[in-house]
Amino acid sequence: MFFTKKKKHYSEMKTSTNLVGKFTQSVRRIVQDVKDEGTSSKYIISNNTPISLISHNDVIRLETQYWSLVEIPRQEKAETVPAFVLRACAIMEKTQKSGEGVKTSSKLAEEAADRRERIERLNDMTTSQIEAENTQMTNDLYRLLKKYTGLRNLIRELKSEYGSSKMYPMFPRYTMLKDMIKDIMHDPDYMEVCHEVDP
Repeated sequence: MFFTKKKKHYSEMKTSTNLVGKFTQSVRRIVQDVKDEGTSSKYIISNNTPISLISHNDVIRLETQYWSLVEIPRQEKAETVPAFVLRACAIMEKTQKSGEGVKTSSKLAEEAADRRERIERLNDMTTSQIEAENTQMTNDLYRLLKKYTGLRNLIRELKSEYGSSKMYPMFPRYTMLKDMIKDIMHDPDYMEVCHEVDP
């Protein structure tokens, strides 16, 4: 029973890490694109404005479409790190399954092969080794979830400010949009992820 729970926990950790990783890459890519456009573009302001608007629209779509799929709960004050991570894993795994649709035979075969590989690997490990790896994965995922939450809050704030800016004329709005991106790029929650090196 203990071993079965450990295998399930390991699978949930892997699934959740993949989801958080995809989200982080999406945010980093969008903000980096805007940064590149702002520093390398030689266009005059009237020509550059549509580029900025398109980039902001990409972020808004990220908020309204992708983010609505994964709702990470808040950690309760008395909730331990392992308990919070397990609860988040269960939610993320359920969300991913509901959005997968019909799987192809090749996808099913690939998942079965991955499952067998994980089981074989765990069978060769001692209980203490599994415990140690489980603790490390729990701590790693906890840090990822905190980054996820911080970046999600930034995107929500950008969405709100972007909507409010629509009442202004083009030129002051253009400056406002640039300031929005600048604020995000200097925010500690974004900088922590931005300065990481992709594996």
